[in-house]
Amino acid sequence: MDIASIGGIALAIIGIVAGMMIEGGSIAQITQPTAAMIVFGGTIGAVMLQFPMNIFLAALKAIFKVFLHKSSNGEATLAQIVGFANKARRSGIVSLDADLATITDPFLRQALMLAVDGTEPSEVRKIMQLELDNKSEIEEKIPAVFEAAGGYSPTVGIIGAVLGLIQVMKNLSNIDEVGRGIAVAFVATIYGVAMANLICLPAAGKLKFRHREEQMIKEMALEGVISILEGMNPRMIETKLRTYLFESEHADSAKTSEVKV
Repeated sequence: MDIASIGGIALAIIGIVAGMMIEGGSIAQITQPTAAMIVFGGTIGAVMLQFPMNIFLAALKAIFKVFLHKSSNGEATLAQIVGFANKARRSGIVSLDADLATITDPFLRQALMLAVDGTEPSEVRKIMQLELDNKSEIEEKIPAVFEAAGGYSPTVGIIGAVLGLIQVMKNLSNIDEVGRGIAVAFVATIYGVAMANLICLPAAGKLKFRHREEQMIKEMALEGVISILEGMNPRMIETKLRTYLFESEHADSAKTSEVKV
């Protein structure tokens, strides 16, 4: 689980609700099914109109990545590539053919397969970079879905507010209907703004970060395979590829080394 995502949204909700209750409010005041129906239904409908169904469904699946995500282990990938470099240096690049079945990352496996088949380094780079760019273009559309939802939801909330005020104006003689209409109006606005700034836009940002993290690992793998093909020294390969890793991974490695010492 992503503690930052879960803790962040929990802290935001608790802070808002606690602040409201300190001022004398109650949770029942912002629990309006009609307002929720207007905001969520209108926002989802607008997003479905903008994006193809396959992208919309992919975005729904990707929401789990915000809260449940297995971090890309860059250190493990680096160690695997360095191991391949050592073996290729001793026995030749063709000897890595036996290791292809043990590689779980399809991108690394395909790049290494091209290398084992005798493909020139420049051609390997062109082929794999093309695949990386095409996949990246598709992956970038998923955060765009949440960004679009974050743009639509406040406006849909305003629509809900206007609808509530219309009901108020139609029932000025009935004080109960007036109160309910005003509640729906203001709560719909709250739902729209909260949906945009507490869910959609932060989720889009987190998915962009996840995508960039995965892309950097693939770029590191590709550069590693090219370096093996070019006959670079394994230690030089490790030094070169380590620049692709995030600072957090460097920090974790340093902490692990200190513990071992």
